[in-house]
Amino acid sequence: MDYLLEALHVTKVFGTLKANDDVTLKVKPGEIHAFLGENGAGKSTLVKMIYGALQPTSGEFRWMGKTVTIPSPAAARRLGIGMVFQHFSLFEALTVAENIALAMPGAFDMKKLSERIARVSRDYGLPLEPTAVVADLSVGERQRIEIVRCLLQEPKLLIMDEPTAVLTPQEADQLFVTLARLASEGCAVIYISHRLEEVKRLCHNATILRHGKVVANVDPTQETAASLARLMVGGDIHVVRAASRDVQGATRLKLDHLKLPADGPFAVELKNVSLDVKAGEVVAIAGVAGNGQSELFDAVSGERSLSSASMLVLDGKPMGHDGVNTRRNAGAAFVPEERLGHGAVPGFTLSQNVVLTRHSSDQALVKSGMVSSGGAEGVSQRVIKDFDVRKGKPDPEARSLSGGNLQKFVVGRELDRRPGVLVINQPTWGVDAGASATIRQAIVDLARQGSAVLVISQDLDEIFEIADRIAVISRGELSEAYPASELTSEKIGLLMAGAHELKETAHAARA
Repeated sequence: MDYLLEALHVTKVFGTLKANDDVTLKVKPGEIHAFLGENGAGKSTLVKMIYGALQPTSGEFRWMGKTVTIPSPAAARRLGIGMVFQHFSLFEALTVAENIALAMPGAFDMKKLSERIARVSRDYGLPLEPTAVVADLSVGERQRIEIVRCLLQEPKLLIMDEPTAVLTPQEADQLFVTLARLASEGCAVIYISHRLEEVKRLCHNATILRHGKVVANVDPTQETAASLARLMVGGDIHVVRAASRDVQGATRLKLDHLKLPADGPFAVELKNVSLDVKAGEVVAIAGVAGNGQSELFDAVSGERSLSSASMLVLDGKPMGHDGVNTRRNAGAAFVPEERLGHGAVPGFTLSQNVVLTRHSSDQALVKSGMVSSGGAEGVSQRVIKDFDVRKGKPDPEARSLSGGNLQKFVVGRELDRRPGVLVINQPTWGVDAGASATIRQAIVDLARQGSAVLVISQDLDEIFEIADRIAVISRGELSEAYPASELTSEKIGLLMAGAHELKETAHAARA
């Protein structure tokens, strides 16, 4: 058997959009095969067909040399195909073990399954508590559930769509060890990622799509990240220019000993968080997932009210008691980490999603209680053009966009307002190199125009590229914000060590 899986001349059409155009992909047993392309290039469409979630318009699939039809994900799993989706397929009200149980075939003992989950997740360096409720978990922890759920099924082919987007570098390193071990045992991996350095490090071969067509098959170890990016986009990637980092503006966002109790058994308490963000600067908060980033975003955005109004000050006005709409009306904008469901309503069109965050602050969209559909569509089309959002029809539902294209839209919708204060959580999660550069440059440009920007990110490369100052959050406590020029990845790692060590590591970071 030369190939485990062959996708031969596969085409998929949605209305007038040809998402896949005569695509051929061949994967050998034990091979880690990168599948690369811009957001909207057709990667997710093809792997969803391999997994049985979509059916091809034409073409065929061969599994272990035999032509097969894969009518459903259940049929794919029976063949030995597992998939870790970019967007999580989890029930928030259920526990980790209950979510995993839903994907397990046949009868099983929940106690034994929970023990197996704990053992396997620990062995693979992705620890999970089987009794934890998914609603209380961070995005990084939810991603672990998806990965472990697949690994428990012992697949012959594992499809991974942006698996490291919300993992820490340490978690990603452990995942690479796991994938290398699986490959050595004969399991094939289709690996979709926009992190090209990890593709070079991990993958044996790479197939590259552009606008639905295969444009190259290469050995990624013989390429550079820049050459892979050029093949993906058909040209050079824009280099982000951070301009001057000499910031002298007034404080526009001030957190003053902000405290927030944990709202669940697995949530993180925020303890005396203090930070100033000035006009004209980008301040980034780094940290390992699950250390209070989500709670901090909720506190700053107004999704959770604070015990004292003075804990949060916007442009000199205490607003700790005010909700999200009042803060928006005061000139602030917010981009959450979870774009589908939190940043956008899946079943609403893009123009309807524009109204959701601008109805109270934009007179052109809502006047005397009436929504201007033309005004909303105008904003939507402007964002689509400015941020190159790829779509299949003029005003599609949010859930029909690829993850990266939806991220570009959600970020662009808020940047389009030219807010005085922008708070953005994981700005380029799951976004390709070209789109990441567009988003990062837009963030920097907004700051240089006089806005105060607070970025929460796990991507240290991103942080060093755009931030003027950097702070680290650990177990609900925030370090001092240091000039980016005084820090390195190693020094940030020291600050991530733990809240009880912040005093000592603060001096080390200065050394």
